[in-house]
Amino acid sequence: MVWGTAGSAAADGPAEHLAQGSVDAEVARLERGLIALRRNIHRHPEMPGKERRTAGAVARELRAAGLTVTTGVGGHGVVGVLRGSRPGRTVAYRADMDAVPPQDIVGGGPAAAHLCGHDIHTTVAVGVAQVLARLRRQLSGTVVFVFQPAEENLTGAHAMLDAGVLERTRVEEIHALHCGPFPVGRFAVAPGYGLPGLDKAEVTLAGQDAPDAARRLAADLGALSTVTPPRTPGDIEQLITDAQTPDGPLARFVTVRARAEGSKVSVSYRCWPQERYTEVREDIRRLASPYAGAGVRFPVEPFPAMVCPERETRLLARHLHRALGRDAVTELHAAFPPFSGEDFALYLNRVPGTFAFLGVRAPGAPVTASYPHYPDFAPDERAIGIGVRAMTGWIAERTAGRGA
Repeated sequence: MVWGTAGSAAADGPAEHLAQGSVDAEVARLERGLIALRRNIHRHPEMPGKERRTAGAVARELRAAGLTVTTGVGGHGVVGVLRGSRPGRTVAYRADMDAVPPQDIVGGGPAAAHLCGHDIHTTVAVGVAQVLARLRRQLSGTVVFVFQPAEENLTGAHAMLDAGVLERTRVEEIHALHCGPFPVGRFAVAPGYGLPGLDKAEVTLAGQDAPDAARRLAADLGALSTVTPPRTPGDIEQLITDAQTPDGPLARFVTVRARAEGSKVSVSYRCWPQERYTEVREDIRRLASPYAGAGVRFPVEPFPAMVCPERETRLLARHLHRALGRDAVTELHAAFPPFSGEDFALYLNRVPGTFAFLGVRAPGAPVTASYPHYPDFAPDERAIGIGVRAMTGWIAERTAGRGA
């Protein structure tokens, strides 16, 4: 496996500050091609761990831009390394490439589909690489682009980390975006918050009435939930409002799914803050204990919550205000959305970084058109250029060490 050399940069002439105007001009030149790339990826969704075609398209774009590219990292992962013209820090930018499996589409679906915006994330990351490559003489340090497989099943980040993606490239911090149900042109940040982790439990019951008891227990466990999945567009709008409310109903929550299967109850739950797992596990044991022969098992350690570092996130918010205007940033005061996790958590447990939501809601569009996993998810493609503009400047700022 060949990895691009990171941690040092060439000195081939005077380096200049990377100005936002230069970034915007390059994005304008590239935007049409980026939209075409997104549509290409969108037409060919691939299941988690099966992203061969998407990875090939990404690798071709990165090589054409002049990056050093390694494929087959942690499965179908792609790593592209770009060295600036002056020494600086080594910073990574991560995008995920897989589509939503049919069973994870709200209401179910016939096949995998790009209903979570990973085609947008991937295209934005390619665009950042292309713009920075064109402006390399103004770039300090090294940028490592991490295109990850298998985010939807929470296995891809682990595989790439096991392959040494951070250590081999000597990454000092890492950044990422995710599509969110916010107006196009706006970002949402969540300093000190992020997305919840995931824990699972299995409860087995004994006796002739075990199936009936399992159904009753499943109902008891489900009642632990303080927040439930939205049923209507109005419910989604309320979730978005609650996430922006300090000390609101999503600042601390539990959401439980419990399903009876014969004499067994399968439980999965998310909660915030993540330390609440201990409390929830005790609640599960307590509710199960009155049932005959109840055995409670937690088969794996909880998957960690993704917590956005507060300092770096506030620095990102300031950058977005400067680059895009005073109305460019919404601050969240909760883990959002409360029903899904994000394996970017594993990177942030190794190095600092940021994670922000890129607004993709078109004017007048229903909220389900911008809320991931809904079958009518249809992001506004103008978000691609906005994402590239914002993140190009942010990454260049971080490699130069400003505010580090």
